Amino acid sequence: MDLRSELLKSIWYAFTALDIEKSGKVSKSQLKVLSHNLCTVLSIPHDPVALDEHFRDDDDGPVSNQGYMPYLNKYILDKVVPGSFVKEDVDNLCWTLTAKKNYHQGGVKILPKDDAFRLWCLFNFLSEDKYPLVMVPDEVEYLLKKICMAMSMELNCVELEDFLSQESVVQNGFTVWAFLEMMNSGKLTRGITKETVTMAVEEVYREIVGDVLKEGYLWKKSQLRRNWKERWFTLKPNSLSYYTNEDRKDCKGSITLDTNCCVEVLPDRDGKRCMFCLKTISKTYEMSASDTRQRQEWTSAIQTAIRLQAEGKTSLHKDLKLKRREQREQKEQRRKAKEQELQRLQALQEEKQRKLAELELLKEAQRQAQALLEQDELRRRQQYEQLQQNLEVQLREAEEVSPLDAGADSRVSRGSYKV
Repeated sequence: MDLRSELLKSIWYAFTALDIEKSGKVSKSQLKVLSHNLCTVLSIPHDPVALDEHFRDDDDGPVSNQGYMPYLNKYILDKVVPGSFVKEDVDNLCWTLTAKKNYHQGGVKILPKDDAFRLWCLFNFLSEDKYPLVMVPDEVEYLLKKICMAMSMELNCVELEDFLSQESVVQNGFTVWAFLEMMNSGKLTRGITKETVTMAVEEVYREIVGDVLKEGYLWKKSQLRRNWKERWFTLKPNSLSYYTNEDRKDCKGSITLDTNCCVEVLPDRDGKRCMFCLKTISKTYEMSASDTRQRQEWTSAIQTAIRLQAEGKTSLHKDLKLKRREQREQKEQRRKAKEQELQRLQALQEEKQRKLAELELLKEAQRQAQALLEQDELRRRQQYEQLQQNLEVQLREAEEVSPLDAGADSRVSRGSYKV
């Protein structure tokens, strides 16, 4: 997700917040004010002529999102210079507009305004790159697990499933307002103090949105006096900065990271233990962690930052988000392929059953035909036997009649002779 896409997500909320009638359009006077404020927070020179020309009062009707995009792209987003502005200021402007319209805390108010803002930013970061913005359940679970881990607790998956199964969520997707409602209900953070929740949300916000790979205290050896001082270190993909303390107000220095950097473990010396060093092309910085585990975490995190530089990537969590999305897409493809295979097998099974049924019908027809043949054969045999019996009776009767006829003839002959 590039910078323009990130900015568009926040601006989309600001635009929809100004769409009071939910018609998909915003009045030109409001868009002029929004554009002016965006130029201010993005450190872009104002162009009042272009602004007035694009949003003339004599033009008919309000402007749709699609109608605003040409001006937004040409006169604002195309002029954005990365690093010349604070993105949090842009987010704050857009959040102020949208929260006033959409964020209504009901019941017990668990989340302070700053926590709600940070959760809104986290939601935008992890939401899908299509509008209206929603977060898929896997990303919701991922974010909540990160927050729970920061509070040293486990996610209550039962409560999460209850929220995800709500009719509005199923129909419209998991919107940021549904997400904030869930967090503000306190069901997922039951028994946890507000201060703990705030610290956890800020930690996850800095890690994911702020690209902070690791933070914490380390002892650092001075380059000039060669003495050791404890500093608060903040590691990002392109730099390792160190401050007087954890409020990060007094930055004492920053080490630029690139592919020429490397990190090495050092043996204990100078009364320091768990030492390691960060080598750049010009300097070597020696540091000491509180224990071997912290040293391992720091060296691994710095190596991750150097790897991201080598791969041309600016954010670990943008990379991880893309990988999780690819995994979901691959999982979905496998599911569809499995479903298609099951459908194919089911079709084959149905075809087999159909053919077996046809075969059974044929067999039944054959059995019926055979039965008819056997009945016909039996009937013919019976007729033949009956005929044979009739013939035998007739023959016997004929044989019985023949001797009687012969005797009668003999008597007739003798009578004739006497006369």
